[in-house]
Amino acid sequence: MPQVDPTPRTTRLLPSVVQAIGETPLVELSRLARGLDGRILARLDYLNPGFSKKDRIARQIIADAEADGLLAPGQTVVELTSGNTGTGLAIVCGVKGYPFVAVMSRGNSTERARMMRALGAEVVLVDQLPGSIAGQVSGGDLALVEEAAQRIVAERRAFRADQFRLAGNFRAHYLGTGPEFLRQSAGQITAFCDFAGTGGTFAGCAAAFKEHDPAIRCYIVEPAGAAALAGQPVTYPGHRIQGGGYSMPRLPLLNPAHVDGYLQVSDGEAIAVARRLAREEGIFAGFSSGANAAAALRLLQGECQGGTIAVVMCDSGLKYLSTDLWG
Repeated sequence: MPQVDPTPRTTRLLPSVVQAIGETPLVELSRLARGLDGRILARLDYLNPGFSKKDRIARQIIADAEADGLLAPGQTVVELTSGNTGTGLAIVCGVKGYPFVAVMSRGNSTERARMMRALGAEVVLVDQLPGSIAGQVSGGDLALVEEAAQRIVAERRAFRADQFRLAGNFRAHYLGTGPEFLRQSAGQITAFCDFAGTGGTFAGCAAAFKEHDPAIRCYIVEPAGAAALAGQPVTYPGHRIQGGGYSMPRLPLLNPAHVDGYLQVSDGEAIAVARRLAREEGIFAGFSSGANAAAALRLLQGECQGGTIAVVMCDSGLKYLSTDLWG
């Protein structure tokens, strides 16, 4: 089983903010799950320096590229992002001295672009498809961002921090997030559910959980009407749950053998539960965190009744103040 340093980071002097990534708190959502038979344990990854779980993969991808000789000193780093991976890369690249270019759809919230720029990133915003709505980034919108990212990589001879394909995304969660869950819960987790963007969080955590106990059930969460991974027709590609649900039928990092089931959450469910997290638990998080908690509630009311469900609080609600999530 992969291990993490058990020494609390609050007792160590850190050489930079990069070492402050990870080892986030795990809390029980006892108020949200009141009256249900079972528990929900939530990892507060919005307390990472960049306010999201994606700081973990930014650090791992850059570290792996350095170790493998794929990233030269001072070389430009480029990646497409909905804003969270870009924020993490802006932090890591800034500390390590790599220029960073974030390529993002205009459909993502404006707070993310402003934060990346504040952290020193160059932000390239890509127009959405005709008829697209701000705040609803489809797979087609993401394809336009991918085209722009590839062009910039070629023009600048940059290193592509490809979060959809590079093993660093998986490794960050296999080596860090999953073992942290197991250590802090004393190994008592019986199920895990996660909203799929790149699939890295699910893939890494599921691998660590299955290695610990193959009976731990792992579920992929997708938007209702855009459950391509579950093999369903995509009828609502413009859902509002930012950072995932891109209607891709396959994600390279996923191991199908680790998927025990699929859950679909509507925009309304994700928003309602995100607001409950804020009011009842004091957890100010975003759309995907609401989707994860909504899926966990459903599991406790159904096939995982009496169990302990692990979820990640993916990013901060501060990144959505311009949206109607908090209107």
